[in-house]
Amino acid sequence: MITRYVLPVLSGAGLLFAILFTVRASQPSPVASPVADPARAPFEHVVAGSGLVEAASENVALGAPLSGLVKAVHVTVGDLVSQGQVLFELDDRALRAELGTRSAALAAARAELQRLQSLPRPEDVPPLQARLAEAEAGLADARAALAVSTSLQDPRALSQDERDRRRFAVTSAEARVAQAAADLALLRAGAWAPDLAVAQAAVDSAQAQVHATEVELDRLAVRAPQDGRVLQVKVRAGEYAPAGALAAPLMLFGSNEPLHVRVDIDENDAWRVHAGAPATASARGNANHSTPLEFVRFEPYVVPKRSLTGESTERVDTRVLQVVYRIVRADLPLYVGQQMDVFIEAEPLAAVGAAGAAEATGETDPPDAAGDGGGAAHEPAPADGGR
Repeated sequence: MITRYVLPVLSGAGLLFAILFTVRASQPSPVASPVADPARAPFEHVVAGSGLVEAASENVALGAPLSGLVKAVHVTVGDLVSQGQVLFELDDRALRAELGTRSAALAAARAELQRLQSLPRPEDVPPLQARLAEAEAGLADARAALAVSTSLQDPRALSQDERDRRRFAVTSAEARVAQAAADLALLRAGAWAPDLAVAQAAVDSAQAQVHATEVELDRLAVRAPQDGRVLQVKVRAGEYAPAGALAAPLMLFGSNEPLHVRVDIDENDAWRVHAGAPATASARGNANHSTPLEFVRFEPYVVPKRSLTGESTERVDTRVLQVVYRIVRADLPLYVGQQMDVFIEAEPLAAVGAAGAAEATGETDPPDAAGDGGGAAHEPAPADGGR
């Protein structure tokens, strides 16, 4: 008896539950409100693009000119630096030792040049003068002996060999006098000009080597290329810094006063953008943080799009025209690398399409005052010439 009534009741309850569940499931789920209101275009006809905030000097990826260990890092992220300020240094011990060696070679070359330029030394002249006087005295003695041999009345008093010996002695004494005089003249003349030139060339070469080493030492200190701010630091003291272009730069630097925004304009809309057209930009997540933009320049080379925003309309094979604008408001909390929504005033597509159609049909004249659309002006002539 109980089973007779319980089963219909349970069946009815199950049916009612199924109906309620189906009705509730078929109702649309409520749309979640956005976290922040999206940015709205301030113009009637716009070209929208995604922009990245960058430094006015563009983001400069700093690297090391030479490979080596990092000796010291003198800045931290966010520091304002001036042009020429040292950012980080590499190990310079080997080059400093080489500089000491080349500096010693330069000192030796300069000493040799100074020695040649100071010739003759005062203490070198008296010995040569004494040698010349000695040679002249020997010559006088030889001449006197020869005069005695020629003045003898009796030729038998002196043999012919002795007379020849005294004559040759005079010749030898004259040669010694000439040699002593030449040595004294050479000493008084000082250093030979070619010797001075060779010594000067040696000094110049040593100086160039010292300067080359000093330049290499200076290259080990990476300096700020201009006034700006340190945006990223990816190097620490004791790490090895490789030379050349790196996927992750050792340090990122830029001048952030004022900030620029680089806008990617789809190539399909590139023809609608003109230099100097009004433009505004809004920060992602807060449309109230908006600023007018000042046109800076076009990047005339259309490049593949690399900054993807995740929208379903984007394609990886899209090419974009990059336009650089200056951010006018300096009070906005913007950071380099931040994305912004950019709206640029452009020509309406309908007007451009109408102009293209008119150009294709040849109807380029405006309607006349009578309102006939210029039909009389464009009425074709009869094919028979009006006969």
